[in-house]
Amino acid sequence: MAEYDNSNTFALFKNDKGDNPKRPDYTGTVNVNGEEMRISGWIRESKKGVKYISGQLQAAEEKIPYGSSNNKELEDVPF
Repeated sequence: MAEYDNSNTFALFKNDKGDNPKRPDYTGTVNVNGEEMRISGWIRESKKGVKYISGQLQAAEEKIPYGSSNNKELEDVPF
């Protein structure tokens, strides 16, 4: 079976804003030319009353397992 190519695709999910109204209404991931990124979207309304979604892309943060370190300087600390 052929492998699915998810380049240049995204998925957005409704975000639980909790008690912070500044949190995005939608969050998810986007794949841009093979690079995974985070996407956030806010529901806005124009001066003419037209609703739209404004958004922001951020580089996906690399998840480092708890207790491990990729920083050699931290390993050489004498205490």
